[in-house]
Amino acid sequence: MGGWTASHAKRVLAGWLLLMIALGGIVAATGMNLATTYKVTGTESMEGLAVMAKRLPQAAGASEQVLFSTGGDIEGQRAAIESFIGKARKIEGVSTVTDPFAQQTRTVSRDGHHALILVQTDSSVGEAAGEPGPKAKAVSKELTQLASATQKSSPDLTVQRGANIGNSTSIGMSATELLGLVIAAIVLIVTLGSVVAAGAPLLTAATGVAIGMLGMLVAANFIDINSSTPVLAVMIGLAVGIDYALFIISRAREYLAEGVKPKEAAARANATAGSAVLFAGGTVIVALCGLAVARIPFLTVMGLSAAAMVAVAVLVAVTAVPALLGLLGGRLAPAKRKARKSRARGWVHFVTRVPALTFLGVVAIIGFLAVPLDQVRLALPTNGNEPVGTVQRDTYDAISRAYGQGYNSPIVVVADIKKSGNPLVQVTETAGAIGKLDGVDKVSLATPSPDGSFAFIQIIPKKGQADPATTKLVKEIRDAAPGLEKRFGLENVMVTGHTAVAIDIAAKLSSAILPFGIVVIGLSIVLLLIVFRSVAIPIIASLGYLLSLAAGMGAVGAVFEWGWAADLLNVSKVGAVISFLPVIVMGVLFGLAMDYQVFLVSRMREVWLRTGHAKLAVREGFESSAKVVTAAAVIMIGVFAAFIPHGMPAVKPIALALTVGVAVDAFLVRMTLIPAVMAMLGRKAWWIPRWLDRILPSIDVEGETGPDAQAREGQDAQRPEGGDSESAPTVASGANGRSAGD
Repeated sequence: MGGWTASHAKRVLAGWLLLMIALGGIVAATGMNLATTYKVTGTESMEGLAVMAKRLPQAAGASEQVLFSTGGDIEGQRAAIESFIGKARKIEGVSTVTDPFAQQTRTVSRDGHHALILVQTDSSVGEAAGEPGPKAKAVSKELTQLASATQKSSPDLTVQRGANIGNSTSIGMSATELLGLVIAAIVLIVTLGSVVAAGAPLLTAATGVAIGMLGMLVAANFIDINSSTPVLAVMIGLAVGIDYALFIISRAREYLAEGVKPKEAAARANATAGSAVLFAGGTVIVALCGLAVARIPFLTVMGLSAAAMVAVAVLVAVTAVPALLGLLGGRLAPAKRKARKSRARGWVHFVTRVPALTFLGVVAIIGFLAVPLDQVRLALPTNGNEPVGTVQRDTYDAISRAYGQGYNSPIVVVADIKKSGNPLVQVTETAGAIGKLDGVDKVSLATPSPDGSFAFIQIIPKKGQADPATTKLVKEIRDAAPGLEKRFGLENVMVTGHTAVAIDIAAKLSSAILPFGIVVIGLSIVLLLIVFRSVAIPIIASLGYLLSLAAGMGAVGAVFEWGWAADLLNVSKVGAVISFLPVIVMGVLFGLAMDYQVFLVSRMREVWLRTGHAKLAVREGFESSAKVVTAAAVIMIGVFAAFIPHGMPAVKPIALALTVGVAVDAFLVRMTLIPAVMAMLGRKAWWIPRWLDRILPSIDVEGETGPDAQAREGQDAQRPEGGDSESAPTVASGANGRSAGD
């Protein structure tokens, strides 16, 4: 493939360009149809929303709160507020506007300075799950105009909208994310020593990301893709795209330095480094597809979308990169430099001199970084997580100050009413019983449906959505449901509403962490067994991955719960982070950790197979790959870090966890801990039972059967014995007939 694409470079590059233009044309015609909410199936809250949409469509649309504030007595602004209510009720699609002065729905604050109303739309404006309907923007525009007119007519009155109705979606990226590309460019120039060579990985990575993003937006016309998904996919695709191109170009430059012609260098680089890229990308793709284990639709789509982005990055790397190599020719050849002592050689000698001490030091450092791990709290984002200064955040904070956090997190209880003489009494008495539960601030609304067959009760908890007390309250209501049904003649009592949906999603995601973790670790062990024909290396690699994961999650706990560096990182609100953070970070970090493991240890295995000298294999293998892996890690860290300062609230903690996780994994685990442990184990690091070696499939990760195989075979015939007080390995049957010692 590398040879063909290098020989037909213009055709290959033109093909990718035409695909990008075609996808761009489709997106321009259809627009961005991204979802605004997170949905799960099989939960009581989602079932309750579906039932409510059928039985009480007046309450099945989107809703938002409108806060009226004044420096004096709010009663003095009653006429202006009632005028707003009257006009809002006439907006097409608005089904209910509560009266803050009425006894049943009174919401005047204790200090008398505020009044709070709820604007509820029917299902024609928005679905129960929160997806905006076609009328949503029109309703939102009319409410904004009405709020502005009310403030002008009453200068002492401030009107603040929650802005949930008609909330538009966007990809949520800013120019700050381009900083990652600047960092990548600097690292590439330093590493490759050439502006032309540095530009090639950036060009191919940008091509892959553009095609992946446009393809995702096209797919959003047919399936629900959340607005957070493209940002995550771009972050991952950009990082791996640059790294994969770097690996292939670096190997090609080695061949060019030896005098190999450009097209042949491209072919050989694809056969060796390209094969490793294919395998490494495959591990990332499988890990991201593994998010389907959670059986949560939006998370599955998120994983598949990111996996598709990585797949495009791999395809671009093994086609467009060789094409550029063939097109640019000798201009990518490295300049001749004077030989000087390798820093990588000094580092690997240092960490393997007293490997036990290195091991203890690394574990101690990572253990310290992981201390805040148990502080991480999970929840779905609310308007309180939006950046300060936005309409949603300002209104959220104002309501919290005036009334308490619970007013931003109402809970809905619905039920079927058995035939009785007075459904209003049934609903009122049920609401009274629920209102006595600990954690309930007040019952804000209790009413039967117009036909008297369905109960709708809205309660205000004392705490916010992400607070454990609110989760406990939802559980208590559900536990009390059988008693309520028996006592008040109800059926099918369900707790629902957006707060309950968020709590249910968080619970379901938390329950998915363990099975997903088992899948990831199991996959890691199996893949590395196949690649390295070793029992010890997969176990060491997997334990190292867990250490990196703990460090990344610990950083999230320190910043988002303890508040360390929160202002510096522009964290809009300290507290709970997005519910799907653990599984996303687990999947992405696993794939990237296996990348570094493959690129470092496969070079060590080459030396081991050639020499049978375990410590020499660690040192030479490390030295030959450390520079490129270091550059790749720095690029990855830079790309992820660029998404922290101004990233979406849902993406920011994920970017932080991946930034710290990749830094720890690359520099502390793969380039420090792994060499030290392998030095401690010696030839035992490469041991595998003969029976296991025979049944494992052979995967040619570094092109061992490619152009360089004959040269290595000649060297193998004269393989030195021992060299570090070790005997040469007994060669077992395996990949290419040369596996690890038995």
